[in-house]
Formats: sequence, C-alpha cells, structure tokens
Amino acid sequence: MNTGADSMNAASGRAVGSAQAGAQMPPAGKSGGEGGKQPPAAARIVAMAREQYRFVTSTDGRPYAVALDGPNVALPLRGKSGVRQRLARQFADSYPGEVASQSALADAMTVLEGIAEDIDPVPVNLRVGRAPDGAIVVDLGSTDGRAVVVSGLGWEVVDRAPVLFRRSGAMAPMPEPVLDGDGLAKLHALLNMDASTFHQLVAWLVAAWIPDIPHPALVCKGEQGTGKSKAAQMFINLIDPSPAAKRSQPRDEKAWSRQAFSSWALCLDNISAIPPWLSDTLCKAVTGDGVVDRALYTNDDVVVLTLKRVLAMTTIDAGALAGDLAERVLLLDLQLIDSTRRRSEEELDATFAAVRPAVLGALFDVLACALAVLPGVRLDSMPRMADFARVLAAVDQAQGWNTLDDYLATSANVATDALEGDLFAMAIAHLVDQAGTWQGTAGQLLEVLPAPLVRPPNWPKDATRAGGRVKRLAPLLRSIGITVDDTQRSRDRTRHKLLTLARAAPEPEPASAPEQGPLWPEVTPPKHGRTPPDQY
Repeated sequence: MNTGADSMNAASGRAVGSAQAGAQMPPAGKSGGEGGKQPPAAARIVAMAREQYRFVTSTDGRPYAVALDGPNVALPLRGKSGVRQRLARQFADSYPGEVASQSALADAMTVLEGIAEDIDPVPVNLRVGRAPDGAIVVDLGSTDGRAVVVSGLGWEVVDRAPVLFRRSGAMAPMPEPVLDGDGLAKLHALLNMDASTFHQLVAWLVAAWIPDIPHPALVCKGEQGTGKSKAAQMFINLIDPSPAAKRSQPRDEKAWSRQAFSSWALCLDNISAIPPWLSDTLCKAVTGDGVVDRALYTNDDVVVLTLKRVLAMTTIDAGALAGDLAERVLLLDLQLIDSTRRRSEEELDATFAAVRPAVLGALFDVLACALAVLPGVRLDSMPRMADFARVLAAVDQAQGWNTLDDYLATSANVATDALEGDLFAMAIAHLVDQAGTWQGTAGQLLEVLPAPLVRPPNWPKDATRAGGRVKRLAPLLRSIGITVDDTQRSRDRTRHKLLTLARAAPEPEPASAPEQGPLWPEVTPPKHGRTPPDQY
C-alpha cells in the first residue's frame, strides 16, 4: 500500500515539474511576455514599424512613413502602396500561424498617425523639389530612389534624393540622362515645328522642372494630321513620365483634383470646348490652386491640397480658350506632316525611347545654364507670367535664342483669337469702334449692346454679371487697344459704378516671329556621333 502511495506521489511530482518547465518555455514564434502571453497584435505592429520607419506629416496634413534604411520616399500609411500592407505581410512572416486582423492594423495605423503629428510638417514633393541649397531635384521614380540634382554649376545623378518625394500610381520611372551634345537635335527631328517654335518648347520643358514658379499651359494647336496628341504625350513623358500621360477632360472639380494630386505634369487631350468651371480651375492650377476637402472617414477634419501643376492641352481652335486662360498659355502651332515623313506609332515610340536619355541630358544642360544666369536677369517690363518670362530671358541669354520675344508675340495672337471667340467681348469692341469712348452703368451696357439671336451661355443675364464679365475681359480688351475703367461713380444720389470703355493710344507692334525654317534638322541616328554644336 505504501509503495502504491509513493508511486502516485512520485508521478504527481513529475507532472508538476513538467508543468512548471512548460510554463517557463516560450511558445512558438518571436514573442514571449509574462507567462508566455503575447503582446497585442497592434502593439507588435507598431513596434515593428518604429524599428524601420520614421513618421512625418506633410504640409497638407497627410501622414507618411519614410524608411530609415532606404530611398528618401514618403510612403502613405494606408492604401495599396502604403506601409499598412507591408506591415501586414511582415507580421505574418514574423509570427507563423498568426495573421493581423483588420482592427489590429487599423489601431496600429491610428497610433502611427499620432506619432507623425508629433513633429512639424515637412515638404513632401512630387517629381520635382528644391534642395536646401537651392538646387532643383528631379525624382527619377526608380525603386532605388535615385534623383537628378541640377544647379547653376551643372547636373548629376545621385543615389539618394536630398529632398523627400512621394510617388503615385500615375508615375512611371524616368530613364537616367546621359551626356550627348546631339540631344536637342534628336528631339527636334521627332517634331514638325520650325526652329522658333522648337526653342519655345525647349524653354517650356526646362521651366517645367522649376517647382516654385507658375508655368503657362502648353497648348498644341493644329489641324487633324499634325500629330498634336503624340507630341503632347512626348512632352509630358519627358517632364513627368506616366502610363497615362494623356487624360480625358475631367467631369468635375473632384475628378480634376484626383488627377492633379497624382501627377506633376499632365495633358488634357482633344479639348474642343472648355466650360467656365474648368477654365477657372486650370487658371488656378497654373498659378497655384488650393483645394479644401473633407478628410476620409471624418465629418469635421479637412485636408488642404495645394496644386501648382504643369499642364499641356491639345486643341484645333485656340478660340475655345476663355479670356483668363488665354493669358496663361504658350501656344505651339504644329505644321501638317507630309505623307513622306509620317511615321507609325510603333516607330515613333521606339525612336523616342532610344533618344530620351540624350534628350533629358541636353534639357538638364539647358536648365543648368539658365539657373546660372537667372539671378541676374532683369526685364524692362513685367508681362503676365513674369516668372516664366524671366526663365525665357535666362534661356535666351545662355543659348542665344529669342524665345521671350516670340512668346510675347504669340501670346498677343492667342489673346486676339480668344477675344474673337467671345461674342460679348466682340460686341464691346464694336461699340467702342463706333462711339470712341463710352461711359455708363453695367445695366446700360447690356441695353446698348445688341444681343445675338441665340445667346451663348456666357452672355450676361443681368447687370451684376455684366460688370463682372467686363472686369474679366479687361486684359483681353487691352490687348486690342481698349481700356476699361470702373473707378468712377455717377454724380446722382444712387452713386452707381460707371464703366468707361475707350480706345487706348496705339502701342508699338509686338515682336514678330522669324520666318519659318526647315521643320526637321539633319540628325545622326542614336548613338552614332554628334551634330555640330553651333546648330542650336
């Protein structure tokens, strides 16, 4: 009997010992809290994230993660390209048999957003940015985070960008530029435009990489068969490559904001008519547009998007441009392509891909030369888009071109074309031609102007709208020698605002573009020598 009891006690002792030993062994996986209990999944995700990333908030209030050991690229916390998916996969790899729940990932993202808000907002750039020393940085969009740094001393490709960039699904990698003195000629050989127009294009492409100035919208104009869409696509893919360089006309402001948020440069293709809301939106995008919207999943928080973008458009008729927008465009009139020189899409794409590194190198050379002389550039008069005009003057000084005068002359023609497409503006011009000087209220102006049989949508319906339209048309009217003065008021007790329309004194004729030369220069095939350096 005693023997049996001893045996039972011994067995019990062994069982207790085994249980104690089992309690001291950590369970499978990388964990191990007190008694083998794992920390919550959300806490482990946060710990993993803090070991690999630093967290920042952009100036528009969006949180981002930046890898501590990797490219200087800001990753969103949520979304397909965000760190949420990366951390979810890493969690599953680190803890076999365990998958982070949606609630755990959401809790972790909330904590990380709070960490990001603890520091002051920092600039997060899209494709182009300014380095602390003033150099221009262009993101190549490659996975290794390389970038091109351009200053007045030259340009170079660096392994890690000195400024923080973000990426989007609308971006594509840019090939690494190469030194080739034939780059500009190779680009010109792909385009059906004379030397004057081509020089304006080169100056616009160069200015497109300067992030802190307004850029006029590039309008490719021409009849069918001039290759407008293909040319505009090439221009955008030089500045900011994208799998969708050409976009359809947005249906509303929200659709536009989504497009503009994801690309530094974009093209609106085949524009035949521009509604007033889109014209105003494009004007603001040229000079810098601020969009306030509700933050996702909230009722009271808002995000502010500051959109200053590089735009290109293709159209047949420049008269479709509204007055304000017409003053913010650079018009390139493409010539009809002769049937003997027409190429297939496949051939054009292959040639463009072959010459693009050399073209980029040549454009960065022009940009570096322009930056070297830009601080000393002073204009006798400051036109609309004055910052862009200074860049043109710098390019002219560095290259010996005449792009500024040609741009001003072309802008005057665009303004005239836009004016001719506005029936209300033409009615005012006809009134001034007959009266010489006319003065009255906006309501009286509506009464005296002959209304067309079929009124266009932009014809003012009342005196208030008429006064506003005259104010907006003032720059265009000035371009044809009509001044608008609304500073005076009637002498009676009503004190109505008076409009004074008068013919201005004649001004000197604007500079005219030089005679058209050959559309295509002679150029050697890619990687087979160089053209003489004095060709351009």
